[in-house]
Amino acid sequence: MSTADRLGPYHLLSRLGAGGFGEVHLALDPEGRTVAVKVLHPHVAADGAALARLAREVETMRRVRGPHLAEVLDAELTGPRPFLVTRYVQGRSLGAVLAEGGPLRGEELTRLAGGLAEALAAIHAAGVVHRDLKPANVILADGEPHVIDFGIACALDSPSVTAPGAVLGTPGYLAPEVLSGGEASPAADVFAWGATVAYAASGRQPYGTGPPPAVAYRVVHHDPDLDEAPAWLAPLLRESLARDPAARPTAAELCVRLGVAAPPPVPAERRRRPAAPEPPTQEWRPQSRETAGQEVDARARHRDKVRRRWVVGSGVVSGLVAAAAHQYVPEMSLLVLSAYGVGVLVDAGAGVMAGARRRVVFDLVSGAGAVGLYAVLIALFSPFTLLLALVTALLVLVTVAFAG
Repeated sequence: MSTADRLGPYHLLSRLGAGGFGEVHLALDPEGRTVAVKVLHPHVAADGAALARLAREVETMRRVRGPHLAEVLDAELTGPRPFLVTRYVQGRSLGAVLAEGGPLRGEELTRLAGGLAEALAAIHAAGVVHRDLKPANVILADGEPHVIDFGIACALDSPSVTAPGAVLGTPGYLAPEVLSGGEASPAADVFAWGATVAYAASGRQPYGTGPPPAVAYRVVHHDPDLDEAPAWLAPLLRESLARDPAARPTAAELCVRLGVAAPPPVPAERRRRPAAPEPPTQEWRPQSRETAGQEVDARARHRDKVRRRWVVGSGVVSGLVAAAAHQYVPEMSLLVLSAYGVGVLVDAGAGVMAGARRRVVFDLVSGAGAVGLYAVLIALFSPFTLLLALVTALLVLVTVAFAG
């Protein structure tokens, strides 16, 4: 085994990915168990003050335990390649799951909301603030969420690591008080919980997409978009995304309202001692890891756009087919309109189950529009003209399909 494959007592197996602070490797510990080893980037390792702060945090982070946490197991922060070791969770990030399968529903969403609340409660009970909760930092394994990287962002927030005037975090998940230059507190984690769960429930970023400064502006000045969130969850999300930190529930209160067990508070002597306050931040700058979240949201929006185009396009074709067949085969007109109506009602029913009010309204308006188009066409045009129009439309559709 080459020395390049080893880091301290850990045997590195493969690279899992990279983030703002370092590269993550799958590794084996001395007992042969799989662990995740995060090797800090050189520019992070060069900041002695940040490493000293992280070393203090690690002692507390190692005491944080919970079924929804990737616990910190070990750390070596004094050598040429500083690293942290956490429990390895074999699964996929929440962002990747949403990109492939769309929003979570039913039991999946309930387990996510409760599990993340329980994880935050355990973190906060130890006096730690996550500061960077988002879909990329949530791993789903067998349907259960696991939070990674807790406490690291807070400990490594340093001008040498992030560049002067920067706020460490992700637009759309950073609380308004943090974007305005305030300190990240447990209430900021609750805000991130609300944004993460809202995204998982709807497949849409609650503060939209676009340039990071624009998203940050909407977080500070606008209300979140929760129209697609289920009715049972929307009130709790709205409270968690309140602009006033004092108006948000605590993580322990989230657990109570979601019916999960909050961990007992950690004795005061075991909590971390608060670090000296950092200079207030005056300007927010985007991080380089934001493209993944924007790509996930773009895919969700693309799926919704395709569905809307299908509803409208099939409505137009159905109305035209029914009108063209009205005089020659009246039964076919009724059959075509009925089939389209059933399809629209099924899609609207799915919208009702998901609590997507806009989707239901769109489907019902499209169904009525198809019937209205049919009535207008048979009133204004002759059957022969409609038949020619239908043939032309079908030829155009076939041409477009083969051209794509």
